[in-house]
Amino acid sequence: MLQGQMTNQGNRLYLWRGFLPLLLTPVVVFGFWNFQHTQNSHRYDFIWGGICLSLAFLGLAIRFVVMGYTPRGSSYVGRSTKSPEEKKFKTTGVYSLCRHPLYLGNFFMTLGILLYLNSATVISVYLLLFIFYYERLIMSEENFLSGEFGEAYITWAERTSLIIPQFSRWEKPERLFMWRVAVRREYKRIFGVIAIMTLFDILSNIIVVGELKLDLEWGILFVAGAIFYMTIRIMKKYKLLPV
Repeated sequence: MLQGQMTNQGNRLYLWRGFLPLLLTPVVVFGFWNFQHTQNSHRYDFIWGGICLSLAFLGLAIRFVVMGYTPRGSSYVGRSTKSPEEKKFKTTGVYSLCRHPLYLGNFFMTLGILLYLNSATVISVYLLLFIFYYERLIMSEENFLSGEFGEAYITWAERTSLIIPQFSRWEKPERLFMWRVAVRREYKRIFGVIAIMTLFDILSNIIVVGELKLDLEWGILFVAGAIFYMTIRIMKKYKLLPV
């Protein structure tokens, strides 16, 4: 009964997934409420920001790889599992390491952003929300996929880790990496991470220094990210990025 309830909750959460990041807004506000630069040093804060950005980009890199190896219509996590265009699911490449690599990428991406706030409370709340949400979503998806693909999916799931990669089980991908597909699917998210962390830098300076300013390094990163975003948008509009 409990598993059925969690599966139903996962179905509802999937429908509202676009609004779920808003749940983190109060957490971010709380994090900035008593924000201080790392060790009360702007220099250390810059180093910490670089570490956080690197962790967020690790998450983006995981997502990028998943998207580049996943054809349209496959049952990769992140698309609707209601009616996949192709009756197959991925078992090689990153999917030979764990069953939900896309969620692993989401975890590191968001963790990197929130770590910038340097608050144990913020990270604790994030971990609880992550477990609450993805536990139910995973139950919902795996319940559907086991019904869709039957014994083949169950056998693969039994031998494959849930979300922690098992590198010893690596299997070569069945298809070549499609970087154009990965770029088209992830360019908005890449720029979104850069924009959010740039905003965090501005807010941190307002709170700690009392000035509305943007550090040079973050400014350069934001401009580079904006150029990348606009370039991909234009290429998509004029069909210069075929897949």
